[in-house]
Amino acid sequence: MAEDGPDSLRAIPDDALRAIPDDALRAMAENRGCKLVRSRRRKPGGDYGRYGLKDAQTGREVLGFGEGGLTATGEEVEHFLRGGLAATWKQSVAATPAAAKAKPARRRAEEPVEAEAPPPRSRQPEAVAEAVAEPVREPEPEPLVREAKPGDSGAIAALVTALGFASAAAEITRRLAALRKAGEPPLVVEVGAIVGVLTWHVTPALHRPRPVGRVTMMIVEERARGRGLGTALLDAAEARLRAAGCGLVEVTSNIELGGAHAFYRRRGYERTSYRFAKELGASGGG
Repeated sequence: MAEDGPDSLRAIPDDALRAIPDDALRAMAENRGCKLVRSRRRKPGGDYGRYGLKDAQTGREVLGFGEGGLTATGEEVEHFLRGGLAATWKQSVAATPAAAKAKPARRRAEEPVEAEAPPPRSRQPEAVAEAVAEPVREPEPEPLVREAKPGDSGAIAALVTALGFASAAAEITRRLAALRKAGEPPLVVEVGAIVGVLTWHVTPALHRPRPVGRVTMMIVEERARGRGLGTALLDAAEARLRAAGCGLVEVTSNIELGGAHAFYRRRGYERTSYRFAKELGASGGG
């Protein structure tokens, strides 16, 4: 069974992924008096997956802003916040107000001081607020959890492959059809594009009065974590398992994925047993 949970996705094929998740970077930024800015692009190209930092009080751009958009990777932001460039930033911030408050040179005692006439009204700037107004950004689409469809195979294949199980879109199409025929269609969550997938199964059990439900795989793209999308997938799966008569839900997760374990514990899951696995050879072998 595939290992699941919010830490399951180890690598999306893009150099924008980071060593730590967005919520950790955001917390580090706040502790440094900064605000983390993340690219709002959802497809590769431009500043997809890039970041920037602003001063939390003044809004001044501190790191990762260029003419084409955001430029910093997650590693660069982490290095900056851990002190790699903090001294330079503090010096520049401290120097700016000093220059702005520089006192004019003293006049000689014999020089007369003349009052400066205000500029003509026609030369005074007008509607300054309109000139510097920020561009209006389109609101991000609302998350949608739904059953996976054949047309989703490409996106699902990319997620499963990044999890460590190389799968072509054609393979996912065949498996998806089999699961839908069995009445257990996988669930996907999309925010403009598919960013997560979950599979589930109902297991009749001789030693239990009611069937056991299982979440057999859950993946959420790293860039989309920390926004409640994994919880939305899990809630939808639990609702289906409850409707199927299950009295218990089980989840398996790779022992190395500590972040995934914490995710499930926060949602009421407890570790109840060990899982043992053995690879079986092809049937009919000599």
